[in-house]
Amino acid sequence: MTGSVPRRHHDIADDLRHQITTGSIKPGERLPSEAGLAARYRVSTVTLRRALAVLQAEGLVEKIHGKGNYVRHPRRKIMYVGGWGTLDPWTAAEPTLRITVRSTTVPASVHLTTLLKVPMGSPLTEYTCLSLEQGAPHGLARIYIPRDLAPAGVLNDDSACREGVTRFAVLGPSPATIRETVSARSPTPDEASALRIGNSMAVLAITRIATDTNGRVVEAALLAFPGGRVDAVFTAHHVLNERPTQG
Repeated sequence: MTGSVPRRHHDIADDLRHQITTGSIKPGERLPSEAGLAARYRVSTVTLRRALAVLQAEGLVEKIHGKGNYVRHPRRKIMYVGGWGTLDPWTAAEPTLRITVRSTTVPASVHLTTLLKVPMGSPLTEYTCLSLEQGAPHGLARIYIPRDLAPAGVLNDDSACREGVTRFAVLGPSPATIRETVSARSPTPDEASALRIGNSMAVLAITRIATDTNGRVVEAALLAFPGGRVDAVFTAHHVLNERPTQG
């Protein structure tokens, strides 16, 4: 650590950030204990934790419960290809990427009723997918499909389903249209916990609705990515007859 004795939590964050970015503290290295850092900087543990929270929100430091604070390895950006899934096929196939998937049946809430155009309480299959690179999360998807349309094999080694899960692609029947709404916002508590980010880091949130040729919504996906770690690519096309006629 440096010989200066900064007192405010922003000064401490600046000092630690400088050591991290210059390589004095290396990726994967555990920081001294919070009590030890507080004593070194001559501040309270409350002030010290506020400084660490700044670095955690920036993605430079990760606090692992029961182990301490660690310098994160540099994160590469991932690419969301609009309409097709989180990652381009080449990136998704890299061996360092891993997807965890949980499946459950849930009743349609008010929000999901609006997205899927189903009656309140209708049974839906929910797939919660978390993408990780070397153990670090960088994408979260919650995919909802009417239970009668939910595909088999998503949680086993079925190659087609596993490829779709790996890319956060549409899991249900091949849709005729896909509509996506993109926004930048603060993470929900669940998103912040799953992605290991601070509440001050914006997420890129994508709501994806897939519809079949009969106009039935076959899937709704709620995707969230830390805003500084993703590029989103969309291909524009001409949309005809969507404007209402003027009377």
